[in-house]
Amino acid sequence: MGAIQQKKVAKIETTYVQQQEFSENAAARRKKKLLRRLSVFFGFALFVSYFLISSILSQASVLEDKTSQKKALDEKLVSLKNQQKSLKEEISNLNNDDYIAKLARKEYFLSNKDEIIFNIPDSNKEK
Repeated sequence: MGAIQQKKVAKIETTYVQQQEFSENAAARRKKKLLRRLSVFFGFALFVSYFLISSILSQASVLEDKTSQKKALDEKLVSLKNQQKSLKEEISNLNNDDYIAKLARKEYFLSNKDEIIFNIPDSNKEK
């Protein structure tokens, strides 16, 4: 009795039973097709979402790089504007004869008539 008993029931071969078997087979095929379509759809959705997420992450890193580059360039722009301002002041000073005479006396030790130039060492250099 431990063995599985086989049922000895004969199958009824009527049109109703055939129709039921056909409808069950058709339902199984529809379910199988549905599962295939859903798996293809989810695979496609997974691929598209991976592509979108990777593009968003790459764009975020590019944006961060561009932001840091812009910050560095803004700092450089400020320093160049300050340099331009000082150079414009230097140009306007070089158009002034008194400034040129003062600069020549200071840098090149030139003097006017009857002037004597004394070199006084800086106390900071000695220390």
